[in-house]
Order: sequence, then structure tokens, then C-alpha cells
Amino acid sequence: MEWLHIVWVVGGIALMLFLNMKYKLNAMLALLLAALLIGIAELVSVEAGWIDGEPFTLGSLLETISTGFGGTLGSLAIIVVFGAVIGKLMVDSGAADQIASTLIDRLGLRWVKISLVLTGTVFGLAMFYEVAFIVLAPLIIAVAHQAKMPFMKLAIPAVAATTTAHSLFVPQPGPVALVDAYGADTGMTYIYGIPIAIVTVAVTGWVLPRFLGNLDYATPAIMRSSEEVPMEERPSFALSILVPLIPALIMMAATLANVWLVKETWAYDIVNFIGSSPVAITIAMVAAFVLFGTRRGKDAGWVMGRFEEAVKSIAVVVLIIGAGGALKEVIIDTGIGDFIGGLMTGVDANPYVMAWLITVLIRLATGQGVVSAMTAAGIIAAAVMDPTTGELAAGLDPALLVMATAVGSNTLTHVNDASFWLFKGYFDLSVKDTLKTWGLFQLCNSLVGLGMVLLLSLFVG
Repeated sequence: MEWLHIVWVVGGIALMLFLNMKYKLNAMLALLLAALLIGIAELVSVEAGWIDGEPFTLGSLLETISTGFGGTLGSLAIIVVFGAVIGKLMVDSGAADQIASTLIDRLGLRWVKISLVLTGTVFGLAMFYEVAFIVLAPLIIAVAHQAKMPFMKLAIPAVAATTTAHSLFVPQPGPVALVDAYGADTGMTYIYGIPIAIVTVAVTGWVLPRFLGNLDYATPAIMRSSEEVPMEERPSFALSILVPLIPALIMMAATLANVWLVKETWAYDIVNFIGSSPVAITIAMVAAFVLFGTRRGKDAGWVMGRFEEAVKSIAVVVLIIGAGGALKEVIIDTGIGDFIGGLMTGVDANPYVMAWLITVLIRLATGQGVVSAMTAAGIIAAAVMDPTTGELAAGLDPALLVMATAVGSNTLTHVNDASFWLFKGYFDLSVKDTLKTWGLFQLCNSLVGLGMVLLLSLFVG
């Protein structure tokens, strides 16, 4: 009766969606109830002997929920809140409008979408994903406002580029771990990854929106300026674009410095402290206080007023992300993710398809991109590697296996994924509309990526 694992997960998520969409129950409460339901169902099933697993108590279940909630907020709360503050200051100082109007004037509407896609790609390569998204979001809204077009038509290709770059390329942690797990050459992952990324973003960003119907959503509350800033009072374009790029510049500099620095030295510790996501986003926020606030004649009261408005507007999103972390932790700790990952073990199929499918299943279950990729890599490596030599079976390309697993981790995500709630909260969407936009473009990303992997495998392995 091991299939009960899947029944409990599906039932818990269905309950969450039902309570949120039917009765408008706050998503945080609905997620916590779903986590509790899944945990209790697993507890009863283990105690009754219906499924195998380590026995646990209601007390340990509550500890798991608390750990998931706190652990997720511990890594994301500062980034999400401070990123929201930077976005609010960009909007209210006129910096976001300055960037948007300059891009449109210099490039024209035809090239603006491409410029945002390139920006999203750079952010996805250089930054922690949530930082990249939060910095990119105000630019998307401002450009859409200036261009008088629905912001979602720009958000889908730009965010798709960010997630694709983040999932496929070193130095992000997921691809780094996969390169190590499969013994792949980093250069070859770029050679394969670049055409995969180009085709994926082209299809997701330009073709998919044509099939999504009405994408004309209201401008998110956090992105609405309380006053119109005259052109002459706005920060310069160079200054406006510099501040949101500060986290990327700091993190890229730290990554490059690590090539020469020796671990466990003062220099290494200092560089990696400054290059960490929380510190980099804090430096950018302080720069925004000065460059978008006090330096432009605004007093500290004005700056702190924007800080408080941003924190209030994003607070619920932060709590929802924490509750999603609690649901994720219950699924991981009860062994549901491992069970789903092991379902495909022993199935005779194309190894690239299997790497993708196992990763997708674990990503759906756990909401964790890196976790799903590494779990799948362990399963696939055991199946296709010679345990004595550590070499892949003949005809398999390790770099392509990295790509297949990576595009699987960049797939349809839902209520147990922090990024799902970040997209929903920042763009002020309903759960239904988030599934329609975020969910479908992630699924499209993954399917097109798999198609490209299979196409390349015809020529290289």
C-alpha cells in the first residue's frame, strides 16, 4: 500500500487549493492545514503498518512543520523583504520609470522584451533566484507601464529566462552539483545549454503567451507609485540601473575572487560574507536609501515611510512562503519524496527521459529544484554508472545528462514551492492565475528543454 504516499500528498494539496479558491482561506493557513493533514495521514499509515517508514509522533510532526517554516524564512525573509524595499524605492523615486522610458526610447518596443530577457538571464546566472526575481519585477512593471502593454506579456519571457539560466548553468548550485554527480565537463554543459536555453525561452516567451488568453492583470499594489515623479527629478539612467545591479555585481565579483582565494583564510571568509545573498541585498538596499532617497533631497522620514510600506505589502507573502516551506519539509521528512523518486527505478527507458521524469516527479513532490535534481542524479547515476570505474554506460553523454536533469528541475511547480508564492504575491495574482501563468510557463520550459536534449542526443550521444 505504498501508493498511499501519493494519495496523502494529492489529498493535502487538493484540500489547500479547495480552501483557498472556494472559501478564500488565506494561503498560509491553508498550507499549514495541508501540511498537518499529510503528516497525520502518514503517521497513522506507518503506525497501522499500511506503509513502511520510521515511526514518528505528533510532537515530531509539529517540529518538522516548525523547522520547515523557520528554515525557509531564515534563508529567504531578508532577501524578499529587502528586495521589496529596493523595488518600492525604485518605483517612488522614479528610477523604475527612468529605466523603462530610456529602454523604450533607445531600443523601441520591438527590442525591449529581448533586453528584459537578457537582463533576466544575467540575473539568473549571477544571483540567488529570489534576489534575481525581486530585482527584475519592478523593471518589468515599469517597462510595461511605459509601453502601455500588459505586464504579464513581459513577465513570462523575462522570468522564464531567469529560471532557465538559474537551472542550467554553473555557477548556480544545482548545475554545479549535477556536473560533479555525473562527472561532466563544465564547458560542454555550456555548449549544450546555450541552444537549449535560447529555444526554450523563445518558445515560452513568444509562443506560449498566444495560447494563454487574457493576460491583462492589474498593476500590483506594491508597484504603484504614490506620486508621479517629473522627468527632471528622476535619478539618471546609469544610477537607476546601477542600484538593482549591485547584488549581481557583488556576487559575480565574489565568484571570480574564489578562483584565486584559498579556503579557510580571512580573505576568503570576508569575500564570501560580502558575496552572500543577504549581505549583497542589504548593501543594495542601503545604496537605494542614499541614491534614491537622501541624495535626491528626501529626508529619512520619506525613506523609512517607503521601507514600512514595502514591508507591510510583502509581509503576507513572506508568511505564505514559510508555510510552503512547512509543507515541503513534511513531504521530505516523511520519505514521500524518496518514494516518488524510487518509483521509476528499474524501468527500461531512455536514460535522458528517465533523468528528466524522476526529477520532475520529485520536484512536484518537494517543491525543491536542487533537491529534486540531486536526488534524481543519485538514482540515475546508480543505474547508468559502472560502480567500479565510475564511468557512464557507452553512448551516454554526461553533459547531456546534466541538461536532462536540470530541465526537469525547472518544471511545473505549485503550492509547495516558495517561488510560486513569490510570483503570485509580487504580481498580485490569484492561485488560479498563478497556475495559469507561472505553472504553465515552467511546464513549457521543461518540456521544450527535454525536447532539445533528445534532439541533441541524436547527434552527440
